[in-house]
Amino acid sequence: MKRAALLLAALVPVAAAAASHDGVPLPQTLPEVRSNAFYVLDESNSAVLAARHERTPVPIASITKLMTALVVLEAGQSLDETLTITGADVQGTAGSGSRLAPGFRLSREDLLRLALMSSENRAAHALCRNYPDGLPACVRAMNEKAAALGMTTTRFVEPTGLSSRNVASPEDLAKLVLATASNPTIREFSTAVGHTVYANRQRLEYHSTNQLVANPGWRVNVQKTGYISKAGRCLVMQAVIDGRPVVIVLLNSLGKLTRIADAKRVRTWVESQRRFASI
Repeated sequence: MKRAALLLAALVPVAAAAASHDGVPLPQTLPEVRSNAFYVLDESNSAVLAARHERTPVPIASITKLMTALVVLEAGQSLDETLTITGADVQGTAGSGSRLAPGFRLSREDLLRLALMSSENRAAHALCRNYPDGLPACVRAMNEKAAALGMTTTRFVEPTGLSSRNVASPEDLAKLVLATASNPTIREFSTAVGHTVYANRQRLEYHSTNQLVANPGWRVNVQKTGYISKAGRCLVMQAVIDGRPVVIVLLNSLGKLTRIADAKRVRTWVESQRRFASI
């Protein structure tokens, strides 16, 4: 009985409650999301439109980089300062690929762009390593910022998301998306379609890990993708849907295309809810 009551309570934020309305079938109660956990928030009125496993902390992979970027930017260091990739950045991101070799010198701005847009792990590690007082202070700032944002289930142990010990709930990640969406630099860098850097006389071209930013049918204000085996494929974003800002959190998706397909299904569902409400 208690379990049934909890399940019912989880559906309270969702609009549909009856079988029909004046002969018009109601939209489905929840969007057909294949991701294991999700959270959909209408930022315009703070209404939770749909959710599943929204308070359960799980590994979040490279969604971590949103928090890394946030604390790095809030530290007020120059974006023009040149930073060097070192062996520590290679060691700190062991098991992941990167074209940023030790000795490559890039601006803090370039590293932020690559970390947010293309999920470059060595870039994120170098940013945190060059944080005032170093890597431990950066990770500590990430946890302190999470606490300040009310992210009560969240914990960070490193800045890239390669560790499965970086965890948060979908509800907490929505708070992070809202915080980063108010930062114009993160908005710009995370939604860029591509970026070219020059390091040690090499031209390196990078592209977004989220195909929706290049889709003219979408207006994405901030986004981040992520993947490690223990987290599955993840996606968080704030996008304008039907004229209102909507936060979408999708965690632990199976298959390379599922999280993007889920985002599209959420958009269609949100639009259908608005159409029904106007009947």
